[in-house]
Amino acid sequence: MAAFKHCFLLSMLVALSMSSFQISMAARQLLQAPVAPLPTIPPLPKVTMPPLPSIPTLPKPTIPPLPSLPTQPSLPKPALPPLPSTQIPSLPAAPKVTLPPLPSIPLPTIPTTIPSLPNIPTTIPTIPFLSPPPSN
Repeated sequence: MAAFKHCFLLSMLVALSMSSFQISMAARQLLQAPVAPLPTIPPLPKVTMPPLPSIPTLPKPTIPPLPSLPTQPSLPKPALPPLPSTQIPSLPAAPKVTLPPLPSIPLPTIPTTIPSLPNIPTTIPTIPFLSPPPSN
């Protein structure tokens, strides 16, 4: 299946390169072809527009004044009965809750000095089976 995929991709690449070659040859032929003169376009006739009609002046209308509103009679205000008073019971007191004391946990001590880094050897020790054999 993988071979088919690679074969398909290779054939697409070959087809693309061939079409690119044909397009470049056609473009070269178009560039080397003699250029034909462009046809001349005849001028369009001038069209005269008729003059626009003038806007007539409209007469100013007279608006009559608005009529005044008659006075409205005032209505008597009835006396409202007093609102009944309701006694709201008080909330019961919440019981006091005491928590046991938390146990004390000792904190670890933090060192104040930083230990020095160990020395790294700079020489590489020789390994006997990797060294070349002695020459005679």
